[in-house]
Amino acid sequence: MIDDSVRVAVVGAGHGGTTVAALLRQHGFGGPVTLVGAEPHPPYHRPPLSKSAGGALEPLRPEAFYAEQRIGLTLGATVRALDARESVLLLDDGSRLVSDVVVLALGARPRRLQVPGADLPGVHTLRTVDDARALTGELGPGRSLVVVGGGYIGLEIASTARRLGAEVTVVEVAERVLGRSAGAELADRLTARHRAQGTRILTGTAVAGLTPAPDGRVGAVVLDSGRSLPCDVVLVGIGAQPCDELARSAGLECDGGVLVDERGRTSAPGVWAVGDMTRRPLAGRSGRFRLESIPSAGEQAKQVVADLLGLPAPAPEVPWFWSDQFDLKLKIAGLVGLGETTVVRGDLDGGRFAVFHLDGAGRVVAVETVNSPGEFMAGKKWMAAGSVVRPDALADASAPLRESIVEGAT
Repeated sequence: MIDDSVRVAVVGAGHGGTTVAALLRQHGFGGPVTLVGAEPHPPYHRPPLSKSAGGALEPLRPEAFYAEQRIGLTLGATVRALDARESVLLLDDGSRLVSDVVVLALGARPRRLQVPGADLPGVHTLRTVDDARALTGELGPGRSLVVVGGGYIGLEIASTARRLGAEVTVVEVAERVLGRSAGAELADRLTARHRAQGTRILTGTAVAGLTPAPDGRVGAVVLDSGRSLPCDVVLVGIGAQPCDELARSAGLECDGGVLVDERGRTSAPGVWAVGDMTRRPLAGRSGRFRLESIPSAGEQAKQVVADLLGLPAPAPEVPWFWSDQFDLKLKIAGLVGLGETTVVRGDLDGGRFAVFHLDGAGRVVAVETVNSPGEFMAGKKWMAAGSVVRPDALADASAPLRESIVEGAT
């Protein structure tokens, strides 16, 4: 437990880091808090970057918040080294930030495409507001976009680009989009909706290289079949990797991300970590998981602040995230890969349905919903309670959800 004589440095000014700083003040911590961000912008919302056009910056907090809360905001600064034993941070301008507690919240970065031509002008990734502005500034009527990767980011950008009037082709190496993160029912319906909106989706197809146009910008995507897709712009959306280099160089235990416990503690005393850069335990599951979601980062921030201030540990939360594509509001809770069977509730072709994933005992381990907030909330509650459901009753959309429960919360 820390007191007001302790100096706290939060490295990373995204959702997780900013929430840690804000919660420290909310719970009455009066010591020095410094929030260090690599971007020159004040902390902002990242979901709109892929879900809406234009790359508008939507601040997480009003500009005056940080001064009012006495949170030192150091922007445009990269931490080059961490002395975990002494809690000293070395910034890229040569300055040193001395603290007593360090919270790492550095997030993840987009994976790069490893093929010839991947660094041509006109080839984009998406993580920051500047990335979004650069990409959407190149989209519009008469422009042709190829999205490499059929994950959530790629599909959200495809939806945005179609709204802007661009021609869009999605190239996915797996046999279906969202192969690692969604069930087949949801992936198939999303594929159909994108195709109905004019997007070409090519699955089971790898990219062999990118070739330049006469002006030196990207001009085509060459597939492994030898087929060439002419284009003006390319977005690479093939996943993200944790920004754990600083932690590794400081000697913290890392394995596909910074390893933390349920309270966000790393292997180094005095250093905590939250967000996309971590691999964390989940209640009721063995092993550690790396979750790329804002709710997960927020939950970890609550755990870290409670640990620092000696407060009762917050109840574990069911992991969840959301996505907007065209008129579809998607909400997903739990881990789809843990399910053994699925139950569909609603009309898969009607734009409103839920897919419940059950384990061998009939417990709900994940739910994917489209325009179905009631089913989402019920599934999330059932997962937290370990509720067992009756598949036949759950599949009957005319019956109340509570009639599906065999045991557990209704």
